[in-house]
Amino acid sequence: MPDPVLGGATLLMFGTVAAAGIRIIASQEINRKATLVLGVSLSLGLGVELMPDILATAPEAIKGIFSSGITTGGLTAILANILIRVKEDTAE
Repeated sequence: MPDPVLGGATLLMFGTVAAAGIRIIASQEINRKATLVLGVSLSLGLGVELMPDILATAPEAIKGIFSSGITTGGLTAILANILIRVKEDTAE
């Protein structure tokens, strides 16, 4: 199979998965805490993917864990969900 055809099929597959994920997120009511957790985890995950040199001075164990944007974003989301406390407004 030619590389451009394989690349196009891969792009379509990942685009479909991303659209399904966005649909799932959009169908949920997102409060302030969830918005903050989502923003922090996406920022750190994309940051590691777009700027891999950010881990250049980190120890090897840290590089091994956080070198993937998916791992960084996932672990950040778990930790942020546990640690972040946001007082919600009760007035509507």
